Amino acid sequence: MTNLPIKTREMHSHHFDSTIWNDFKFRNDDIVISTYAKAGTTWMQQIIAQLLFGGDPKLEVAEMSPWMDLRLPPKEIKLELVEAQTHRRFLKTHLPVDALCFSDKAKYIYIGRDARDVIWSLYNHHANANQMWYDALNKTPGLVGPEIGKPTEDIREYWNEWCQKDGFPFWPFWENVRSWWEIRDLPNVMLIHFSDLKKDMPSEIRRIAAFLEIEINDQYWPKILEYSSFQWMKQNAIKSVPLGGAFWDEGAKVFINKGVNGRWMDTLTPAEVTEYESRAKLELGNECAEWLKNGDS
Repeated sequence: MTNLPIKTREMHSHHFDSTIWNDFKFRNDDIVISTYAKAGTTWMQQIIAQLLFGGDPKLEVAEMSPWMDLRLPPKEIKLELVEAQTHRRFLKTHLPVDALCFSDKAKYIYIGRDARDVIWSLYNHHANANQMWYDALNKTPGLVGPEIGKPTEDIREYWNEWCQKDGFPFWPFWENVRSWWEIRDLPNVMLIHFSDLKKDMPSEIRRIAAFLEIEINDQYWPKILEYSSFQWMKQNAIKSVPLGGAFWDEGAKVFINKGVNGRWMDTLTPAEVTEYESRAKLELGNECAEWLKNGDS
């Protein structure tokens, strides 16, 4: 495959250590799941696990599919664990393309979601995190950049600060979406939209399986759908969430929250909505902005 993206930078923060990809050894059937964050990453990990293992409720998906560029545990430990895996590997990243080591051996699935829905989910994630979460991110040796602090109690204020500082206090949003959109035509890249998964999960799962060249056994299809459903994941969140949800006092179900879109509609003013949609078109172009808002359907 020619004209592959080239890594041009590293990203470091309270969450990121992108240098792990420099030492990662790709296999011919690796799967890389990418999103900005809170755009359906855990859902996609669950779907792919069920496709690979034929509908199995006992899978510890969070352990099987690590977030590679999260800076804990240290990359030396993580790389050894991933190298020891004997099943087809499916790994998670939140990096833009130019901070990854991109390989023609792997297949990449990027999930998009409207930023307004992302932030309402991200706020829940951030606001309910406990001290263990802050200590893990801020006190683990090797931090580059500022610590992450507690969020405001006003979600509109949180939204406006995130917009004004492009992803604060996490990481830039627009470059993340834009970088994956720009390589959408590569044969080993597939873009999926959160809204399309919500509207027609069976059809989208079949598309995913075809892209990953996973043959679906009809005998297991009902179980694959059952264990990939949001309702099942919510009820069994401890299997899908890192450390079983220990970073939230209310447990793993906080991480897998509502799985719905449009909660921002009761909070953002018409002027804020217009401002966001204009910014999306400016940053992404009309076609990508429309896809990010509505999906392919």
